[in-house]
Amino acid sequence: MSSNAGKLLDDINNLKAEIETNIKTAKEESSLEEIRLSALGKKGKLTSILKGLASLSPEEKSEIGKAANELKSYVENELSAKKESFEELYYEKLAKDEWYDVTVFPPRFPEGFLCSKERGRIHPISITQNRLEEIFTSMGFSILDGPQVETDFHNFGALNFTDDHPAREMQDTFYTEQNHLLRTHTSAVQARGLKSLKPPMRIIVPGRVFRYEEVDASHEHTFYQMEGMIIDKEVSVSHLLFLMHTLLDEIFKRKVEIRLRPGYFPFVEPGFELDMRCLVCGGDGCPVCKKTGWVEVLPCGLVHPNVIKTGGLDPEKWQGAAFGLGLNRLVMMEHGIEDIRYFQNTNMSFLTQFN
Repeated sequence: MSSNAGKLLDDINNLKAEIETNIKTAKEESSLEEIRLSALGKKGKLTSILKGLASLSPEEKSEIGKAANELKSYVENELSAKKESFEELYYEKLAKDEWYDVTVFPPRFPEGFLCSKERGRIHPISITQNRLEEIFTSMGFSILDGPQVETDFHNFGALNFTDDHPAREMQDTFYTEQNHLLRTHTSAVQARGLKSLKPPMRIIVPGRVFRYEEVDASHEHTFYQMEGMIIDKEVSVSHLLFLMHTLLDEIFKRKVEIRLRPGYFPFVEPGFELDMRCLVCGGDGCPVCKKTGWVEVLPCGLVHPNVIKTGGLDPEKWQGAAFGLGLNRLVMMEHGIEDIRYFQNTNMSFLTQFN
């Protein structure tokens, strides 16, 4: 090896030792990039050293080039390891300095802390949902759950919606880029229940649903429902009405005035709208009942034979009844709440008044 080649190799080894010292003594992550640029940048020390390759033989160029590549790999690995050590130290310090046990009531609250000294409260919709689940399970119902991001088949097709039904339009339903949708009703789990359970069955499905709605005092784009369904050998409208009367009496702990009128829903035949006298205004008319004195709370009906057949059952042997509860509206009726938008906001004076 010529003296020129030996000098270049010594310079590379010296540079490696210098970089190693600089990385070990680095105090903060921002200095690592400075070390890299100083050593390996276009105007860095290694580039300056390699300018001497022109006077070397091909064999010596190959050897010096190999040493330079090994130096680059070494520097990149060491910088990466040092960066990881800085990140570990950061999170260790963060865990030590900002650790907070949310399960322990603090002796004092920092200025501007969001919460008061009172314990948290259960959301009013959760309170009503829990009560409904107790009522239905006492009558032999099982509780089912399902995905909030649904397929078109479970949300519409399996429930007897035609391909051109308006509910399938984008102005009524939120769709994803993968051609799924945010479920518009908990009835979507009805189709899943028919496939997964053996009759006879009694099920309820509480959960969050989504509609492309114009928001006002009685409409929200995100709200809560509870679907219910009975499948048995003999199910009639009288069974359905008895169940609805029992349910409303248990919820409000008093007799409420109701009316039943025909209604169209693709998944039931016949279908009904069960309305109750508005408890917010007593029937005089308000924004909640749209000045009519009545609030729609229980769309219901007998399960359509096509839905039973799509669920894998013989509609000649099995019959069903289904109903849907609007949990938001039930809570509004129970507590005299005038605006459905209260449930989605963060008004603590509203949310903390329920036991």
